[in-house]
Amino acid sequence: MRRLSDSVASVSKETFSRKYIALGRIAAHWPDIVGADLAGKAQPAALKYRPHKDQKKKPEAVLEIATTSAHATRLHYQIDVILERINTIFGEKWITAIKFVTVPANSQKRKRRPLEQPLSEIDQNYLQQTLDSISDNEVKTSLERFGAAMLQSQKQ
Repeated sequence: MRRLSDSVASVSKETFSRKYIALGRIAAHWPDIVGADLAGKAQPAALKYRPHKDQKKKPEAVLEIATTSAHATRLHYQIDVILERINTIFGEKWITAIKFVTVPANSQKRKRRPLEQPLSEIDQNYLQQTLDSISDNEVKTSLERFGAAMLQSQKQ
């Protein structure tokens, strides 16, 4: 058995790199950026970097937005406003372009796969003791699910 805290760093290293933090900040402000009516119909999907032709300048960042073709058309007319709002959040002209990635209109959200076996009492106690020092309930709940999934996958 290993402590959960030993595994978290290796698993989340890539997730919390600068690119994903920036994408997370965009996602957190998404209703303010595109408006409440479109926030549920289009989501920031990825952030792609390409080097600038002038080596001395920062790389250019392209935000990919996943949406249906109908909503992409609506958003296309708002690209300048969206870019301005995003760059206001970052305090500089950081995102240089937007690309739309079309997803089917009838796609449904994936359901989470339930754990196949409940955790043993020992594993539950171990998980609770490990996360006892975390005071933020949202973070604690997420880490509990993550830890339970890791413990479950180790047993399979």
